[in-house]
Amino acid sequence: MTEQQLVDGCIREVRECQERLWTLYASKLLSVSIRYCQNREDAEDVVMESFVKIFDHISSFRNQSSLETWMRRIVVNTSINKIRSRKYTESIDNEAIQIGYVDKGFDSMDAKELMKMLESLPVGYRTVFNLFAVEGYSHKEIAEVMGIDEGTSRSQLAKARKALQEMIEKKGVIQL
Repeated sequence: MTEQQLVDGCIREVRECQERLWTLYASKLLSVSIRYCQNREDAEDVVMESFVKIFDHISSFRNQSSLETWMRRIVVNTSINKIRSRKYTESIDNEAIQIGYVDKGFDSMDAKELMKMLESLPVGYRTVFNLFAVEGYSHKEIAEVMGIDEGTSRSQLAKARKALQEMIEKKGVIQL
């Protein structure tokens, strides 16, 4: 079954197509949500809520990106709304800190260790870092999605990078 046939079946509310969409993408979308949410339960709630939105709005999918990209965006937005609703958002200052990417050392770290570091970041830092570095959002898009200034987005990213760099240095992975 092609992606378009799957979309068409979901638009017609064909149960087999909906189940197939769930089977193909639920675990991928859960991994996206886990990067934003405080715990697995919240992430699972976000995925369930996202699939309701996906099925309700699949007729608006226009093939301008892949289906997975479109669904990931829904999950990211739903995750951010979950964060807002839980009032996890911390006060953020607008200072812009310029700091480069830390790309050395990640190869020698295992993925679980890196995920623990990301999870330990304050919610604002982690959210902006994920949106920018993982999802590829621009600072303008992040500002719109999160309801913050572009400068705040840049500042949060810089602070996230700095915090990650310090954690990596503390572990002795790289020496700067």
